[in-house]
Amino acid sequence: MSSRIVRLTINGRLHEASLPPNTTLLTALRDLGYTDVKNGCEIGECGACAVFLNGEAVNSCMVLAQQADGAEIVTNAGLGTMKDPHPIQEAFADAGAIQCGFCTPGMVVSTKALLDRNPDPTEAEIREALSGNLCRCTGYGQIVSAVRLAADRLTGKRQGVLPDGDETGGGEA
Repeated sequence: MSSRIVRLTINGRLHEASLPPNTTLLTALRDLGYTDVKNGCEIGECGACAVFLNGEAVNSCMVLAQQADGAEIVTNAGLGTMKDPHPIQEAFADAGAIQCGFCTPGMVVSTKALLDRNPDPTEAEIREALSGNLCRCTGYGQIVSAVRLAADRLTGKRQGVLPDGDETGGGEA
């Protein structure tokens, strides 16, 4: 198997890497230091490796890196920073939807994909959109609340209030 130079723009930064044809985008991203992209199942079942590939949410374990040559990739880390988090990331923290954190980057990517196409989803639509993401910690209630909170904040319906009516200050949720 002959390696080939692959060019990937990840979170706005251009990378070039010599990769064999069987290297997945997941492996390439992690090898390049993007450890927010989690290696969960490697068969497209868990959603932990979800990223945006040219604006579309994909499981990076199901895409060969060479297929992504020249693509724009955005990971969870590319959506916001610790100092300036994306409203979805902030809502996950405020709603206590993080727990161990392993599934969170993929959940955030899937949530953004949902809210980009449907800014005011029902609970059933939220659950359907997240059905490709597995979480072993939360039981999904807090995650659904986080998505609803993010949707409400992004549409201006509510600032700083969880869907169950609890106030969020800058600390406790």
